[in-house]
Amino acid sequence: MTAREDLKILLVKEHLTLTELARLASNELDKKYTVQSLSQKLVRGTIPYDELEKLVAILGYSIRFEKI
Repeated sequence: MTAREDLKILLVKEHLTLTELARLASNELDKKYTVQSLSQKLVRGTIPYDELEKLVAILGYSIRFEKI
C-alpha cells in the first residue's frame, strides 16, 4: 500500500476529508497546509516520512513497524 492509500483509509475511519485534515494540520502544526499541496504530495509519493507521521498523529494514529 502507498502512503496515499493508507491516509485515505484513516480519513474514512475518522469520517474526515482531506480538506478537514489540511485545516487541522494548519492549526496544529503552525504551517500552511492546503488540500492541493497535500493531495499533490500524496499523488506524487513525495510526502516526507516525518510529515506523514505528524498527519497521522493528528488523526490519533501512529506508524509502527512490526517484524513478520
